Amino acid sequence: MKKEIDGYPYIQLKHHHLSDSEMIQKSEQYFEAMDKRRSVRDYSDKPVPKEVIENIIKTASTAPSGAHKQPWTFCVVSDPEMKKKIRVAAEKEEYESYNSRMSERWLKDLEPLGTDWHKEFLETVPYLIIVFKKVYEEEEGEKKNNYYVNESVGIACGFLISAIHQAGLATLTHTPSPMNFLTEILGRPKNERPFLLLPVGYPAQETFVPDIKRKELEEISKFY
Repeated sequence: MKKEIDGYPYIQLKHHHLSDSEMIQKSEQYFEAMDKRRSVRDYSDKPVPKEVIENIIKTASTAPSGAHKQPWTFCVVSDPEMKKKIRVAAEKEEYESYNSRMSERWLKDLEPLGTDWHKEFLETVPYLIIVFKKVYEEEEGEKKNNYYVNESVGIACGFLISAIHQAGLATLTHTPSPMNFLTEILGRPKNERPFLLLPVGYPAQETFVPDIKRKELEEISKFY
């Protein structure tokens, strides 16, 4: 069913209501699936169907955004030469960060995670998804506002990470700082800024991840 409200077209929401028991079961199943998600730094070069990547991005694009402006661009890189350029530039920035920009406390906090400035996975993994935020839109030379850009793109990235995991793949949130080199390498327009880099692929055959624990519900929530 369609109707107009204040002169704009609307469609009737089709919402599937679940029983309490169904909601509890589905929410628990989703938690259990997502609780297995881990950040991965060692990847296989096993190919991933392009259609999977397309579906993952389409899922991310369902995220809510300020005034429905959808201020994001998902750049997918599989070309080996371009991945190599990205790795070289990223490692340059990461080297500077680990050797001069990061505080001693920051480096100490990172020790249990085993991170360093070497980023081999940027070449090994079959796909890199670089998320750009659109600071504003530009139509026929005219700037048009986007709203709550960081919040909107951040939510979309959360959807993206969830979709990657649900597809049976692994990823890592990578933010080499500064990231301006991504704008140059990918030839993005001036209204876009790099927001997040995500390698996407299968974990290497023998992969180890830090033995870390997540905070308990009581530590992260307050019910009023």
